[in-house]
Amino acid sequence: MKQFKIILPTVAEAKEFVAAASRCDFDIDVFYNRVIIDAKSILGVLSLDLSQILTVQLNGAEAEFEKHLKKLAPENSSAA
Repeated sequence: MKQFKIILPTVAEAKEFVAAASRCDFDIDVFYNRVIIDAKSILGVLSLDLSQILTVQLNGAEAEFEKHLKKLAPENSSAA
């Protein structure tokens, strides 16, 4: 199981994140405080406080998705 810290400062980035997650054939969860959301649910992801740093947990491996997550890391975000 791998974990990544990300930030999704815009709705467009949130949509892109959900689309990328949906292409993976394993479970992906997003954590914020005590809330756990399915990363493949656009409504779930948009219900989170997108101005905060989120934790993404992968229950599998997919190199292209992990590369996408690294681009969303707080230190790489213009909003951070």
